[in-house]
Amino acid sequence: MDLRIFTEPQQGADYDTLLAVAKATEDLGFDAFFRSDHYLTMSGDGLPGPTDAWITLAGLARETSRIKLGTLMTAGTFRLPGVLAIQVAQVDAMSGGRIEFGLGAGWFEAEHTAYGIPFPKEKIGRLAEQLAVITGLWATPVGKTFDFDGEFYQLKDSPALPKPAQAKVPVLIGGMGAKRTPELAARYADEFNVPFASMEDSGRQIGRVRDAVQAAGRPADSMVYSNALVVCVGRDDAEVARRAAAIGREVEELKENGLAGSPAEVVEKIGRYAEQGATRFYLQTLDLGDLDHLELIASQVKPQLG
Repeated sequence: MDLRIFTEPQQGADYDTLLAVAKATEDLGFDAFFRSDHYLTMSGDGLPGPTDAWITLAGLARETSRIKLGTLMTAGTFRLPGVLAIQVAQVDAMSGGRIEFGLGAGWFEAEHTAYGIPFPKEKIGRLAEQLAVITGLWATPVGKTFDFDGEFYQLKDSPALPKPAQAKVPVLIGGMGAKRTPELAARYADEFNVPFASMEDSGRQIGRVRDAVQAAGRPADSMVYSNALVVCVGRDDAEVARRAAAIGREVEELKENGLAGSPAEVVEKIGRYAEQGATRFYLQTLDLGDLDHLELIASQVKPQLG
């Protein structure tokens, strides 16, 4: 059972804060450090302001040595696919082959308006072409060229360089779409992530994706299935309440919608999600100054999961 730390820096975090969390992630034995790709806070003032996902990961690639690094999810609206393929390949090389690449369609219109980024109406079709372009560039043999003639993107005689350090960068796709999302995952992804869903909805979506994977001619278990859930763990009720208050949430709401409570409660709930098919969990950590929280999870939750 993989436990990964997932951060939302747009809520307020500079690079040094993210570095401290990433180093704690590595030192405490977690599998990976992931971050969102947003430029605007969803609540609060967002100070000191946003950090760019791939610039952050490039820095962390040089300052960590073991953990996987990635995005849930890179916004497909922010970067042209050819440029993004170069960026991710370079950061993968900088990390020694530790990047995992999550790509989504982009959804938060306000951040596009705030920073002058076009927000197209047709996003899923663009996402499909982005996946085709990026994976196609990476897969093109050295010395060969890559062409693509799509509705949204056209490439001609691309040298398809640089290459990532990994022979194949793991690709993550996620979401709750009932048809096109599972189909895209079955075609391009190594992992499917279910974001912030109930156990019932999670099981239903994993079932859809497993069916799509099999329909595409792949074994259903060739895909990794994961959940992203907010985490709030305490040694006692008072500590849980303190951590919930620090992120502006109610304990009961967190217990209903995330992984909250004592270590035993959180282990039990992870087990119930695992029964729905998940083998990997992204723990959405919102108070990035509370490194004791990570230590508690590492010492009292992680060892019970095997």
